[in-house]
Amino acid sequence: MLPLRQVLRAAPRLSGPASTQRGLATLSEEHRMLQKTCRDFADSVLAPAAARIDKAHEFPAAAVTQMGELGLMGIDAPEEYGGAGLDTMSYAVAMEELSRGCAATGTIMSAHNSLYLGPLKYHATPEQLKQWMQPFTDGKLVGCFGLSEPGNGSDAGAASTTATLKGDRWVLNGTKAWITNSWESSAAIVFATTDKAKKHRGISAFIVPMPTQGFSLGKKEDKLGIRATSTANLIFEDCEIPKENLLGKEGDGFKIAMRTLDNGRIGIAGQGVGIAQAAIDCAIDYASKRTAFGSPILKMQTIQSKLADMELRTESARLLMYKAAMLKDEGKNFTKMAAMSKLAASEAATFCAHQCIQILGGMGYVSDMPAERLYRDARITEIYEGTSEIQKLVITGNMIKEYGL
Repeated sequence: MLPLRQVLRAAPRLSGPASTQRGLATLSEEHRMLQKTCRDFADSVLAPAAARIDKAHEFPAAAVTQMGELGLMGIDAPEEYGGAGLDTMSYAVAMEELSRGCAATGTIMSAHNSLYLGPLKYHATPEQLKQWMQPFTDGKLVGCFGLSEPGNGSDAGAASTTATLKGDRWVLNGTKAWITNSWESSAAIVFATTDKAKKHRGISAFIVPMPTQGFSLGKKEDKLGIRATSTANLIFEDCEIPKENLLGKEGDGFKIAMRTLDNGRIGIAGQGVGIAQAAIDCAIDYASKRTAFGSPILKMQTIQSKLADMELRTESARLLMYKAAMLKDEGKNFTKMAAMSKLAASEAATFCAHQCIQILGGMGYVSDMPAERLYRDARITEIYEGTSEIQKLVITGNMIKEYGL
């Protein structure tokens, strides 16, 4: 496959059945071509391997390399630093299509682009971009993001990991938990308290090379879903990094983290929509072939009712995701919309995966069919990048501001 930039320069008119051109009324010609490229890649490379790497807990290294060659591992990173230089809408579209093929691979792309490259894009110096972004945009190197801790969960402002400046070195101590891409990463964006008296205003962000003396990884977690990704603790014991590895200004860490999560929620919305769409595809395929009482069960009113509910939730979540991406690309406030799209997409993913299993009946409960994997993968979308409960707090908090209360 050609890199995205070459594909998009061609951008021919697309034709084909409506089922292969979702959301086209909202997408530009370039976004349509990107959508088709990512869909073809997902169908030919990701989907055939999804069940195998899920069972084996196997990181899809070859697929990540291919994604890098396409430009997907630096999709919205600046071209001058090796990225594809595309917009947020492109990222959302790509995340949906890749996650439709394999949600675990979508997670790898999301964590790398949103959580590692994202903070660098907005807060790194030119020198930091050359060192820590440019080598990470071609799929050969992967990065991760260390915010959560074993004891603070959703309370991002309660970082117990500390960073102390000693001469020209920062010394980090503490543990970060639930870190995606941890075992495969070559660098991490890590948040640590530099001034406890200032609470969340005393948190700073750092770029930490992997490996570094005093920095180790915990065991790989055996997870319910997205099992082809590695998830582990980052452990810092007198870990020293250069003074110039501070990202942004001292005390800017909380703001950097919140901005990063806002951006990342659009990617997770894409993942949720992709899982939901995969569940719809699976359900329709099965219902059109399975017969009961002499005809395909697709003709049964109960099945059609379930499919209609699945389509309604998925298309609604997709449009919310598009709106969040559009607002971000226009430079407008997108925090509430990102939270709404992530919440709607996670609910759609879980609902559609559940209904898919119900439509498939016994076949939906066995691993020979993708339905049970979709159900397991969907669950995480309600937890990471802020739980569903946190999304509701973000939404209502913005509503209160809008009403001037």
